[in-house]
Amino acid sequence: MPITVGQDTAKTRKSLSVNGKSISYYSIPAAQDAGLGDFSKLPAALKVVLENMLRFEDGGFSVSVDDIKAFGEWGANGGKNPREIAYRPARVLMQDFTGVPAVVDLAAMRDGIVGLKGSASKINPLVPVDLVIDHSVMIDEFGNPRAFQMNVDREYERNMERYTFLKWGQTAFNNFRVVPPGTGICHQVNLEYLSQTVWTDTDQDGNEVAYPDTLVGTDSHTTMVNGAAVLGWGVGGIEAEAAMLGQPISMLIPEVIGFELTGAMMEGTTGTDLVLKVVEMLREKGVVGKFVEFYGTGLDKLPLADRATIANMAPEYGATCGFFPIDAETIRYLDNTGRDKDRIALVEAYAKENGFWRDENYAPIYTDTLHLDMGTIVPAISGPKRPQDYIALTDGQTAFHNEMEQNFKRPMGKEVAVKGEDYTMESGKVVIASITSCTNTSNPYVMIGAGLVARKAAALGMDRKPWVKTSLAPGSQVVSAYLEAADLQKDLDAVGFNLVGYGCTTCIGNSGPIQPEISEAIAEGDLVATSVLSGNRNFEGRISPDVRANYLASPPLVVAYALAGTLDINLATDVIGQDKDGNDVYLKDIWPTTQEVADLVQKTVTREAFLSKYADVFKGDEKWQGVEVPQQETYDWPDASTYIQNPPYFQGMGTEPGTISNVENAKVLLMLGDMITTDHISPAGSFAESTPAGKYLTERQVAPREFNSYGSRRGNHQIMMRGTFANIRVKNEMLDGVEGGYTKGPDGQQTSVFDASMAYQDAGTPLVVFGGEQYGAGSSRDWAAKGTKLLGVKAVIAESFERIHRSNLVGMGVIPFEFTGGDTRKTLNLTGEETVSITGLDSVTPLQDVPCSITYADGTVKEITLKCRIDTAPEIEYIEHGGVLHYVLRNLAKS
Repeated sequence: MPITVGQDTAKTRKSLSVNGKSISYYSIPAAQDAGLGDFSKLPAALKVVLENMLRFEDGGFSVSVDDIKAFGEWGANGGKNPREIAYRPARVLMQDFTGVPAVVDLAAMRDGIVGLKGSASKINPLVPVDLVIDHSVMIDEFGNPRAFQMNVDREYERNMERYTFLKWGQTAFNNFRVVPPGTGICHQVNLEYLSQTVWTDTDQDGNEVAYPDTLVGTDSHTTMVNGAAVLGWGVGGIEAEAAMLGQPISMLIPEVIGFELTGAMMEGTTGTDLVLKVVEMLREKGVVGKFVEFYGTGLDKLPLADRATIANMAPEYGATCGFFPIDAETIRYLDNTGRDKDRIALVEAYAKENGFWRDENYAPIYTDTLHLDMGTIVPAISGPKRPQDYIALTDGQTAFHNEMEQNFKRPMGKEVAVKGEDYTMESGKVVIASITSCTNTSNPYVMIGAGLVARKAAALGMDRKPWVKTSLAPGSQVVSAYLEAADLQKDLDAVGFNLVGYGCTTCIGNSGPIQPEISEAIAEGDLVATSVLSGNRNFEGRISPDVRANYLASPPLVVAYALAGTLDINLATDVIGQDKDGNDVYLKDIWPTTQEVADLVQKTVTREAFLSKYADVFKGDEKWQGVEVPQQETYDWPDASTYIQNPPYFQGMGTEPGTISNVENAKVLLMLGDMITTDHISPAGSFAESTPAGKYLTERQVAPREFNSYGSRRGNHQIMMRGTFANIRVKNEMLDGVEGGYTKGPDGQQTSVFDASMAYQDAGTPLVVFGGEQYGAGSSRDWAAKGTKLLGVKAVIAESFERIHRSNLVGMGVIPFEFTGGDTRKTLNLTGEETVSITGLDSVTPLQDVPCSITYADGTVKEITLKCRIDTAPEIEYIEHGGVLHYVLRNLAKS
């Protein structure tokens, strides 16, 4: 549909001629000439947001001239001016784990608007939405030529209900496309095909307009595309749905941290080694809620694939995004990946004309800066629980021993026999080695590098250790094309890295089961088994229920660790195995040179490969084409479905909002510590028969083999509320040393979080959750907020919140609060036996301090002050309506 832009922006609207064609655009230099401010030294990332203001100013879109002038004041104030603005991204990206509940919500909103006497057709995306099915394939089969097809077959068996629903959504909603299973990972498909760097559309007068390609996505690693100068970041599904339906994203003009890269990568190092160092540095710096922009002479030697790796892990270093400006490398990449030649010409002309181009004179103002000489980077891994836990390869064995003694409290050297095998299990052994995830499989340099390590190892007669479950899950079919063209796939197959699917697999927790006898030995010995993956997340309980210590590494190192079979090794200096003649083999013997890798990349990663593999990206295989769906505006919810259920959010909803109520005499559902991730709150992986979710399915005659995963069942609120706070590693401080989804019920006895919540709700008792620092870190998982809401939690009180989860809580009508004045759950000696009341909410303003009364078990009362983390005026309205979707639904019904 045509874009609608502001009517009074003629002074900044100009035209650009590209290859003989005239295209309109909104000029930042013209805005400066018009006296709206000095924008010449703004970082490119911020200029993208400024252009958004110019394009929508005074068009009925809550954008004013003062919003534009605020960007000039940002520069004058040394990179700070936290003015609230209304931002509108060009498009939305989804994946199926977050996309299914989003489409469920849209379908429920159609029912809801009909109930409010409105038209179902009003519920439609107003901006382009692409959903890529990539999170569902699970590694049941591995290490053989049948693995890919068998995993795809099982994927369809498990998920046909979900796929039928998504295909209905594709036919029922406008501006909504689905990329079928087996195509690739959403961020890689976005980087390699969907993104354009400069977007075009027609305005209300039929004129073509060029503007920066921007997006939000329902996955935190949407940031990957910033490597190609496309401004994008992850939001919760709730916020994305609102954006789809025309609601602007309310945000503060961010601070921008400049990260200067100089020098060049040394022989033997990879882009993964670089990003792990960047993550460590930026986490230490503290960049939550900020943009990071990379600049410096080092970019001249940094391929876009490495830039995308760094941009991908912005959630791990805490930033909203990690942006790379448009330059000659951007143009080279767009050409190499098959973009239209006219579009490439437009990108270069637009960037140079509108001040987005990075060259030797690029020197913007930043809020603050960091510097890294890439020549200092060494091979590294990160783990065992957080991406920022950086370990230089030479320190790996020492670091692992320290973790064993200090954090895991396990002795080294304890061996347990594995039934039917001639080897034993002990702590430190690698049981999962997976080349997986968008972070690295998008990068041909590390993928070709992994193939060359496999080639050299196979030539020596080496193989993976028999206890290691190996897998290769590329982010797009192009990867397979160039691995085949380089004749490297057969070498990867030879050491166990057969293709298992195109999707997230191990990185999202779909690693599948390990050999039962190995699992039994790990449990018998209470061992710390390990995994090594080329992903971006290694949080507790995420990768496998059998694995306690998870390490992030480059794909070549993943292959090396599979050959070694253990983390209890100095991989840089120790023997990793023997060749076919019994000679010792070291890492240096199988490691490729930088030139070997570069030569193969140059030869095999071609424009033709991208054009071929993306020619029919929305078509899918025969299985997808055979999925039949009804042609109807509203969804016919199947009563017996255990995958798709009509959620309760909009049922019985009135036409008018309510008011914000105080929290009175609430009980504590959970007491949680620091770095509680959205994986802890709403796990994505498998679950046992004994869990509340397992019992729910068993009662409905679903066999445990068909449970699938929490992530795949996000279209069923009954499963997801039972899975909230049910991570097998989450620790509730109300209980002594207990792991898993347990708490105390109203009777003071230990029970599941779900059962306790139901008992409290039956008694009409409101609930609160206490947490520590960085509450809600990690994925953009909207179910972490939805599940919290459905468990009856009215408020979450923590020391600090990660950006996306705070927004999601507000979007679901749950109020986040932060301690003030040095108070924490520890300084207040909280045990979970307290009663909590929070007042002043009936007249609350953004970021207001409010009083909180804590009544201890002995009757003592403590008065403290909390900061209410409703950050903006629109968020106040969202809470009054019960959530952002309720707000949008009521407004659409009235329009």
